[in-house]
Amino acid sequence: MTSKILPLFLEGQVVKGFGRGSKQLGCPTANYPLSVVQSLPDGLESGVYYGWAQVDVGPIHKMVANIGWCPFYKNKEMSVETHIMHKFEKDFYDSNLKIAIVGYLRGEKNFDSLEDLIQAIKMDIHQADQKLEQEDAKKLVTHTFFNKL
Repeated sequence: MTSKILPLFLEGQVVKGFGRGSKQLGCPTANYPLSVVQSLPDGLESGVYYGWAQVDVGPIHKMVANIGWCPFYKNKEMSVETHIMHKFEKDFYDSNLKIAIVGYLRGEKNFDSLEDLIQAIKMDIHQADQKLEQEDAKKLVTHTFFNKL
């Protein structure tokens, strides 16, 4: 069912998350408020997705996002945690974040160790980077969603 929902466009203010992306995983994430998470369409599978992201009116970058409950951490509420594949000089809490979800990489799963989770994240980023080089994926960079005033 997820493929019929994609591409999926989300927009909202960046809020503080659990603080573990940068610190524990070496993979900083931007988090949406619960109101954005609650707006997700019915039938969207939890898991790891890839696509494009824009902070405020800045450049558009590749991204990978986890949508779900993060079983390793046993989250109580669903979240959308977006890793933008770009090195930012500082945090951008309270900024507007737009993401265009292009495709689905894998379902959520639990891991035996933090190291296993980190390795899976690195593989997700690598796969997303490759998939976003395909012409169909690149077309969304010029979508009006990112270019509206």
